[in-house]
Amino acid sequence: MEKLFGGNPVGVIIRLLVLSLIVGITLTALGIHPQNILYYLQLFAYRIYNLGFGVFELLFGYLLIGAVIVVPVWLIVRLVSSIRSSSNDPGP
Repeated sequence: MEKLFGGNPVGVIIRLLVLSLIVGITLTALGIHPQNILYYLQLFAYRIYNLGFGVFELLFGYLLIGAVIVVPVWLIVRLVSSIRSSSNDPGP
């Protein structure tokens, strides 16, 4: 489990919770709330597109299509390598 999490799972979860809390406080201080994050992302994309960067739409499409294949394959390889390395360890 430690290889999968990159350290002690409890420690990683605690660090992620603390980091999430800090980011949440920062975003709230900036006036960004969970209800309007998607609105801000849409507005940002719309403004970039209006600046003449329509190529980002094309690149984002390619990115999404590639991610549909790459991310699951990466996850499977990560899990298989984690299982292999734990089965190769001689143990205590």
